[in-house]
Amino acid sequence: MTVTARLDLAIFDAADIEEVGSFYAALTGWDVVRQDADRFGLRTPDGQEIEFQRAPDHVAPRWPGQEHPQQFHLDLQTGDPGAEAERAVGLGATRLADGSTWTTLADPAGHPFDLCQKDGVGPVMGLFAVTIDAPDASGLARFYADLTGMPVSYDGPEGALIGADGRNVMFQQISGYNPPRWPDPAHPQQAHLDLTVADLDTGEAWALELGASRLDSGGERFRVLADPAGHPFCLTRAAD
Repeated sequence: MTVTARLDLAIFDAADIEEVGSFYAALTGWDVVRQDADRFGLRTPDGQEIEFQRAPDHVAPRWPGQEHPQQFHLDLQTGDPGAEAERAVGLGATRLADGSTWTTLADPAGHPFDLCQKDGVGPVMGLFAVTIDAPDASGLARFYADLTGMPVSYDGPEGALIGADGRNVMFQQISGYNPPRWPDPAHPQQAHLDLTVADLDTGEAWALELGASRLDSGGERFRVLADPAGHPFCLTRAAD
């Protein structure tokens, strides 16, 4: 069996989605494409989407430890990480760390994100990758590569990358990795991926064969599974 699941979007949990969604809209220059009681969605100029999902009891990560791990973060591209980091702080971010070509901050919901140097980026930021923590980055990259058909374009000691059609997912090698245990509030997810498939039954069967585990049958519209590292993800039925 081979089934291709299309990466739809990454969804981050937050108690105040208006605050964090408006923060990223102001910082990145991305378009607001969805705004209701439960979701705040943004779209990059190249068509990638990021959403913030209302989670009233959201417990923020505490980077860099694994007691309350980040699990996911965004790698954003800008021509001047230093200047944009200062602007981010003015918009409500917290500065966490500085590197030679990047700055790590936390958004108003506590999710870390990186501002990465890339020459030629204009006033609207680019999204290089959604980055996911893993105890076995190479193995998790292969799982998602097999599930989505996105090839592994990099595999090294610090992590692995899959990508296609301008969309990238990075898997970051983490020692002492602490997985989410959805829906246990003591070990919450921080974010998850939505993947679309033509048929939920065959898509779920393929994901399980690759090493996923079932968390919620979901019915006829979606299925909730966990990847081999324990991150929940949703399979949703593609629109007819």
